[in-house]
Amino acid sequence: MHQGMHTDTERCVRAVQSKDARFDGWFYTAVLTTGIYCRPSCPAVPPKPEHMVFHPSAAACQQAGFRACKRCRPDTSPGSPEWNVRADLVARAMRLVADGVVDREGVTGLAARLGYSTRQIERQLLAELGAGPLALARAQRAQTARLLVETTGLPMADVAFAAGFSSVRTFNDTVREVFALSPSELRARAPKHAAAATPGVITLRLPFRAPLHPDNLFGHLAATAVPGVEEWRDGAYRRTLRLPYGHGIVALAPRPDHIACRLALSDPRDLTVAISRCRRLLDLDADPVAVDEQLRADPALAPLVDKAPGRRVPRTVDEAEFAVRAVLGQQVSTAAARTHAARLVTAHGTSVDDPEGGLTHLFPTPEHLAALDPDALAMPRTRRTTLTTLVRRLADGDLRLGADSDWPETRAALLALPGFGPWTADVIAMRALGDPDAFLPTDLGVRRAAQALGLPSTPSALTARAAAWRPWRAYAVQYLWATDSHPINVLPA
Repeated sequence: MHQGMHTDTERCVRAVQSKDARFDGWFYTAVLTTGIYCRPSCPAVPPKPEHMVFHPSAAACQQAGFRACKRCRPDTSPGSPEWNVRADLVARAMRLVADGVVDREGVTGLAARLGYSTRQIERQLLAELGAGPLALARAQRAQTARLLVETTGLPMADVAFAAGFSSVRTFNDTVREVFALSPSELRARAPKHAAAATPGVITLRLPFRAPLHPDNLFGHLAATAVPGVEEWRDGAYRRTLRLPYGHGIVALAPRPDHIACRLALSDPRDLTVAISRCRRLLDLDADPVAVDEQLRADPALAPLVDKAPGRRVPRTVDEAEFAVRAVLGQQVSTAAARTHAARLVTAHGTSVDDPEGGLTHLFPTPEHLAALDPDALAMPRTRRTTLTTLVRRLADGDLRLGADSDWPETRAALLALPGFGPWTADVIAMRALGDPDAFLPTDLGVRRAAQALGLPSTPSALTARAAAWRPWRAYAVQYLWATDSHPINVLPA
């Protein structure tokens, strides 16, 4: 792991001198002579080592009085993969900051969700990131503001509120301080895009660390898409999003060096959260080099990794929705699971308007499903009990599934529910909670692949063998699944 990499000066200097993009987001270089900060891969001539200092976050650079470089735009580099791998307090706090919790609920809201005092949270974030929760949220607001200024024609006052600023004045001051340009200067310098064909649609590029293999990622989302909520259209995966202030529709399409993202939001204040959730859905902050290096060390997996490096774990934009769908998918085919979910959506989802047609509903909330008469659910009685217990616990708040979930604790809570075995709990840990080490030794596809590769195929023997793949067993599952000719592995034409 690269944890605390910014303290290893020699290694940071080498990464900067070789302009190594793999370290973008792991640390930031602040240049004492110019007062600007850069990502490691900045195309400018590297400064002398004695003029460089290293910080763990863009927010820490901004707090130390450095401005973002106009060439390499360090505020847009992929997030640190550490927050995806770690399950500790700082990592969970960072996932919530990315999800906009500080902007909506303040630092007290952040602390309450994590079950710590605000002082403990501030202290831990400062110690590790050189910036407290407010500074981290402010850096994120500045980045969202820049995106809106440069890629939309929204009036500046609308940009300020959409990015989460409380006043136009704070917005102007922050942008000037962070980028050394006023909002209108930023807009004037931005490359002129063709105006969005549809007003209210924001088009942006989501960066990722290369390599990224899109086939199983988009193939999985397209093959399991719930009609009305998700679809594959014109080379893009589209879906509806339930967001804190309203709803949205997103289209995501793989490109060689970024993911093209088109977002239509009912309330522009949801932009930061929508981007954060789309990044999570596509696992864009992963560190594929670290993952593949570890898995390649196993001779049975090496050929699979070499053939298609950079596989990601297809995740979710809504943890509760995924848990409900995991229950609907127990012991049935992919097609049957889609049919069950589509029925639920048509009967109980919230209708939305999709200008492009195709998408009709938001997936129903646990609160809505918990209020239903169980007899209205057309499914076997035991599965119905599993589903009604799950949605009731989610609606009551006894069970919380989110970016900030404690993985082992939540897995134990899921296993305590009726009808929840290891497969259901682990698939939720892998795809909804984002645990990179979740493993599915009882999964039929995993066992078949193991057998074909000459690996042990009984769950206990396979688990013992998979110890060498930790902490990346969720990625090993993707490589194993990909040996099958199942539609989830193929990018639709």
